[in-house]
Amino acid sequence: MKRKSLNVPKLKQNLLEDKKVTNLYSKLKKNLSKNKNCKSLIIAVSGGPDSMALAGLANMIVEEKRYKIYFALVDHGIRKNSHKEALGVKKLLKKQNMKLKILTNKKKIIKNIQKNARDIRYELLTKFCNKNKSKFLVTAHHQDDQIETFFIRLSRGSGIEGLSSMSEKTKIKNNIILLRPFLEINKKDLSYVAKRIFGKSIKDPTNSNKKFLRTKIRDLKKILEQKGLDIKSIARSIKNISSTKDAINFYVSKSMRKFVKFKKKETILNLSDFKKEPEEIKFRIINRVVRMRAKTYYPPRSQKVLNLINRFEDNKLKKCTLGGCMFEKRKNLLHVSREF
Repeated sequence: MKRKSLNVPKLKQNLLEDKKVTNLYSKLKKNLSKNKNCKSLIIAVSGGPDSMALAGLANMIVEEKRYKIYFALVDHGIRKNSHKEALGVKKLLKKQNMKLKILTNKKKIIKNIQKNARDIRYELLTKFCNKNKSKFLVTAHHQDDQIETFFIRLSRGSGIEGLSSMSEKTKIKNNIILLRPFLEINKKDLSYVAKRIFGKSIKDPTNSNKKFLRTKIRDLKKILEQKGLDIKSIARSIKNISSTKDAINFYVSKSMRKFVKFKKKETILNLSDFKKEPEEIKFRIINRVVRMRAKTYYPPRSQKVLNLINRFEDNKLKKCTLGGCMFEKRKNLLHVSREF
């Protein structure tokens, strides 16, 4: 008995008869439908199997005419063959009647390559969102990414905020909402779907570069799995930490209403009230102020935040910068403004 076509007559029946494809397709539709007033989407494509699976499944949704969907790829220009690879991805998508926009980075990336490349990627993608009047950016981050991020942040001494890893829905620059519908899906299933739809995907050589911490963590994760580590249990732990984070954030918001004032050009904290808070709450308040004032997605490193708090409380610091913000102590008030 043939599987029903989910009321999408134009979709290829052979894909819908594949249980793995149909499951991921249904999962994507369900997660996207949670967002009210979502009429258009920007799909971030890299050429890897994860994003290709996302692109292919999103293209199936296009045929239902639920959303207006755009596909975008960022060419960082770090490697010599990056533009050629981008054109290769564009060609693969074109075979499926999908139009890919290549966003070319014109800035040189020399130091802190992965962080700067990530920042530039989101900068270009959010600008593309604004240009096309879309408030939603969709990426193919998956369960394996989530676990790798957990281990990376664990190695850096992160607290609950960092260890909760990525959220399915996050507000980033220019009020763009970043959606990650595949955080509970493993890479293996996404790779399978990408191959079924496109036949192949593009491998990024930086993913095997041993100088990057994520690559080392990925190799460590494989070893731990061979030794019997239950990846699903790690994923459950991340969800539990995320629930704890939400509870603490509720308290953070309540505290901030008492002694933090947001003005047009600066944020002012009353240090007397600030000092009374538990360490974790202080840490989160500074993180939130930095992200809101500097308009950045990623908060500063935890140790830098803790050092700043301790030095201001011990009266060892009057002025400093952190995470794109200027901190200045004036009497018993801490003034925070954006660094220019």
